[in-house]
Amino acid sequence: MAAYEPRHYRVRCRPQGLVAFTVRVKETDLWILARRELGRQATEAVLELRRGLELYIRDHPGFLQTLTPWPEDPLAPPLVREMIAAGRAVGAGPMAAVAGAIAQAVGRRLRELSPQVVVENGGDVFLDAGREVTLAVDAGPSPLSGRLGIRVAGEDMPLCVCTSSATVGHSLSLGRADAATVAAPEGALADAAATMLGNRVSSPRDLEPALRWVAGVEGVRGALVVLGERLAAWGELELVELAGKGKGKRRRKRA
Repeated sequence: MAAYEPRHYRVRCRPQGLVAFTVRVKETDLWILARRELGRQATEAVLELRRGLELYIRDHPGFLQTLTPWPEDPLAPPLVREMIAAGRAVGAGPMAAVAGAIAQAVGRRLRELSPQVVVENGGDVFLDAGREVTLAVDAGPSPLSGRLGIRVAGEDMPLCVCTSSATVGHSLSLGRADAATVAAPEGALADAAATMLGNRVSSPRDLEPALRWVAGVEGVRGALVVLGERLAAWGELELVELAGKGKGKRRRKRA
């Protein structure tokens, strides 16, 4: 698992009436919004989830490093089974799904204690806020970074929006995309699909084939890719220019 990196972008977020708090356990670093401070409960959830994952990795050493799908294992902990299923759905190793899977698992636990919950885990977000939320797209050195947002309506939640990047953060990417973002109901699937989407983009000519590929992944609702000055999107995503950058907006609908 990768080492901790500071999440400086969090200071720009506006919770709008919700309580914001962080939970850090080893490599897991969550930024959470809820109706009330639930740090203890979130920490307990992370410890339980990580315990099951770490024990599985101890007993199955290849699980941590493999870049290919892992065999189904009905005896694995629920989090691990979700990661395995997501990796198999997109042709990735199970660890490609870990951040999104943990974000959603913690969010589900906290949803029992708060009617509104958002969990962000290194750019992978679980949304169950019950109201409209706009997520800024961090695309590193791209001129579109910080200018583009994804607007998610309350009725479309719960939803997970996960991003992989070759230029932001520590995640492994075999492509060159500044941002490869996928929206899906399942966090593990959104995370693994975002990783594989980013792996498929090394030049502008890869954008259209990459989006055709992700459109064929069952369960994915929408996706976008940023590569330098280029943007391509597909599916049920509403893209907006962020405040101060203009008032236009564009919508991409599933064909």
